[in-house]
Amino acid sequence: MPGSKLDAVRISKSATLPGYLLHPTFRTKSAHKTYDPAVLLDHPVNFDEKYMPDEITRDHAQRMHYAAHRAHAARTVAERNRWIGLYHGLRDQIVLGNRKLIYRAVRRRMSIQNQMDDLIGHCHIVLIQAVAAYNPWMGIRFSTYAYTCLIRALVRLSQRSGNDRLSRSISLDLLPEGEPHRRQDGDPGHERNNQFPIEEYLRADHPLLSEREKLILTHRFNSQEVSGNTTLENVGITLGLSKERVRQVQASAIEKLRKALTEV
Repeated sequence: MPGSKLDAVRISKSATLPGYLLHPTFRTKSAHKTYDPAVLLDHPVNFDEKYMPDEITRDHAQRMHYAAHRAHAARTVAERNRWIGLYHGLRDQIVLGNRKLIYRAVRRRMSIQNQMDDLIGHCHIVLIQAVAAYNPWMGIRFSTYAYTCLIRALVRLSQRSGNDRLSRSISLDLLPEGEPHRRQDGDPGHERNNQFPIEEYLRADHPLLSEREKLILTHRFNSQEVSGNTTLENVGITLGLSKERVRQVQASAIEKLRKALTEV
């Protein structure tokens, strides 16, 4: 009887055939009886009200990899397509049976809940990828593995979203030693790229910044509301502060904004 360890072989994916994990038992005479996918697909179980149990998910996944193995070994196009269809049928059952993991993971990422529909769609792709990569012979619960994949994907997505918000909100010109660029008349692209939508943080009732930090940022980078020269020196003269002190307060405020805009 072959050992239970997985062969150190992962068949390369092609344009038409799915990748799979090659287990030693696939080469035994009893393999078809053990892994016949049709047994499960002919009598599908609906898991609308609960998760697909891990032992059932594991059984589906083993048969799914066996179907891919048979697709690679098929000698005719019809035979290959039949096994690919069985592979996808088992994969889809696993995804549907475990889709509540998606909603559980998305609810946990409350900081980006306004993108709920997009996140759910993204997570369905992640779950499909997790099903294809899951090793059902290692003794790891699929729910644990897939949920970890979903959370990591959402964290990465949230980080990218935060970085995008930062790039749109604060230009690289908005540095402790930098000067805000002036919009050129008739240049809407320049205006779009160099306006800093940080008004939310400059409101009097917003707790992130101190009153002095709000005042300095308003003078320095919200010049549509403040007329006149907004250099560090001139802001210092207006507020009765030294140029160096204005720079220090500005740097502190920008650091707070960076953390707020990239928070996950």
